[in-house]
This record gives sequence, structure tokens and C-alpha cells, in this order.
Amino acid sequence: MSAETSRDLRLEIAHVLFIDIVGYSKLLHNQQSEVLREVNEVVRGTEQFRLAESAGTLLRLPTGDGMALIFRESPEVPAQCALEIAQALKRHRQLQVRMGIHSGPVNEVTDVNERANIAGAGINIAQRVMDCGDAGHILLSKRVAHDLETHEGWRPYLHDLGEVTVKHGASIHIVNLYTDDLGEAQVPARIQRERDAEAILALRARRKRWNALIFGSLIALVAIGLVFFLLRDRLLRRPIETQIDTKGIAVLPFENFSDDKENAFFADGIQDDILTSLAKIKDLRVISRTSVMGYRGAAVHSLREIGQRLGIANILEGSVRREGNRVVVTVQLIDALTDRHLWANRYDRTLADSLGLQGELAAEIAEALRVTLSPDEKARVETKPTED
Repeated sequence: MSAETSRDLRLEIAHVLFIDIVGYSKLLHNQQSEVLREVNEVVRGTEQFRLAESAGTLLRLPTGDGMALIFRESPEVPAQCALEIAQALKRHRQLQVRMGIHSGPVNEVTDVNERANIAGAGINIAQRVMDCGDAGHILLSKRVAHDLETHEGWRPYLHDLGEVTVKHGASIHIVNLYTDDLGEAQVPARIQRERDAEAILALRARRKRWNALIFGSLIALVAIGLVFFLLRDRLLRRPIETQIDTKGIAVLPFENFSDDKENAFFADGIQDDILTSLAKIKDLRVISRTSVMGYRGAAVHSLREIGQRLGIANILEGSVRREGNRVVVTVQLIDALTDRHLWANRYDRTLADSLGLQGELAAEIAEALRVTLSPDEKARVETKPTED
């Protein structure tokens, strides 16, 4: 990505189209160069690419065997661009690509060559969505599909594939985008294998239940007793269902994006300071640190599930990157019931300036939740926890 392209561009939530050339690594070197050149020409020839580039709302990130196109306007743009690419590729049968689309937070970083680049969850999840597909597939995250469903014209082309396990054991909800002649209607092989494995497990479970029924009465009594014990134990451990508190908020453990893993303690300290500041606001119900630590690495839990378990409607999640004397904190406030962003921000501070960050964050969160701070609360929230 050139410095000219990234100049004056500061993204928070972006709409990412990730494109991968299928079978690229098996080609000879000269074949790789030719295929990559042809795919680049096809992509640059699409209307959505040209419009976004002329409007200055497009970032291009080369990935070696493909690219990531980062749009700023709406999730419709990468989806329409993907269909235009699929249409153009019908004239290039030798080119096989797969595409993935996700909307999420991104931020500018500097790569090893001292050039501006883009990183963040928006890029990572878009790639993981794409990795679930085969040649011809256009896959969307559920977040993007939810936004497109609000437009009636997109609904016939959105086909739910359900939850899929991806890298690090995380679970992503995938939707397949295809029309009568564009995209790929067949279920991706990876997802089909996962479904087959689940079906085999379910079949084995049914056989075990049937075998259990033909055992003698003594075995049946033991099995019933065991099932009762397991259900009783599970019910005892089930959290008490509560009404969803619209002014309730949980601050999930912040992710440590620093190269030094020991900075995880620094990230936990940022979380603690934010919790302390939010707890000073009378109209907010803040979930304790002990209750949220079990959701570290929240990708394995849906935000809706976390909100229901804790009885709150708002979740704050974020990341911390510490390099030398600078601290970069990225936060996003999410409505747990709809999985939509209420507010997001990125703070780039020195260590000294970061001491008052938790108060600034607390005030902005209160404003996003339409909570009015009294003068006394405002003073207490903005008080630095330490001067050193």
C-alpha cells in the first residue's frame, strides 16, 4: 500500500474483501506472476474498485497470493465488488479465486519497511472467513450478512451456513453469497467435513443410547442415576437468569498485541483502571473483574451469550499495544443483543499521557450510553489513579 494511498486516512470500522488465488503455491514462478497479473487486472477493472479508488475510500493490501481490498463506505460495496469480480472471471476460466468479506475494526500500523500498512481484527476475520471457502465461493461473516439483509434486494442471495470452527478454535458464523450464475452454491468442503463429523458423532451418540436401552434393569437404573446426577450438577452450575440491564456493562479482558508477552499484565492494568472509573458512575451497573475473566479470548463465546449470562446489554472489548514509550489502545463498545457497534475509538499516547486515559474512556462510554454525569461523578472519574 503506497504512502499516497494511506495519507490522511484513519479507519476505525472498515469493510474488507479478502481475495485468494486457489492453487497459487503449486504454480511455477513465472506462472504465479502471470496469474497474479491477470487477477489484478480483473479486480482493477470492476466498477466498485474504480469508484472507491477515485473517491479515495479504498485501501489495497497485497498478500502474496491475493489481496485485501479495504472499503470505508458500506458492506454493500465489497459484496457488489465480489460479484463483479465473479462476473469478470467467467471470461477467465483458468483463474480460480475464493473471497471472504467481514466488517470490523482496523488501524494503521508501520511495517518492517517503515511503510504505512493496515492491521486489526477486521483484516484477520475476513481472511478466516475466506479460508472456509473453495474456488468460486464468496463467503460473508454474519455481521456483514446482517447488514445486507436490511436491503430486500440482497436477501435471495444470502444462504446461511451456520457456525464454523476456525483458527485457534474460534467460531465464526458464515453466510454464502451466490446468485443464479455468480458465486458457488455448493457447501464448502471444509464446512461439509465439519458437518459430516458432527453427523457421525450424533449417530454414535444415538447408537450408544440404543445400546443402553437393551441392557438389564440394573444397568438402566445406574444410567438413570448417572444422568440425574449430571443434570443436577449442571443445573447447580447454571447461572441465574436475569433481566437484561440496558445500563449494564462488562469490560472484557483486553488483548495484548505487544511483541513482549509480559505486557499482558499492562493490558490487564488498563482493564482494571477502566473498571474502577466506570464503577464510580452511579447510573451504570458494572460487572466485576472476577465475573468477566472467564471470557478472556471471547472469540469462543458469542457476545449475545456473554450478555445474556451476565444480564447486561453492553460489552466493552479492546486491545493494547505497547512499544517503547508509546501505548496504543483500541476499544469498541458493542450492543450485545444485536452485535452492533455503539462506539469505537483508538488512542495513541505516551506512557505518561496514558495515566488519565481510563477517565477519558469512562466519560466517552457514559456519553455513548446516554448517561449523564453529575459534576462530582465527572471529577471522580477524571481523577488519575497515579501520577507515576
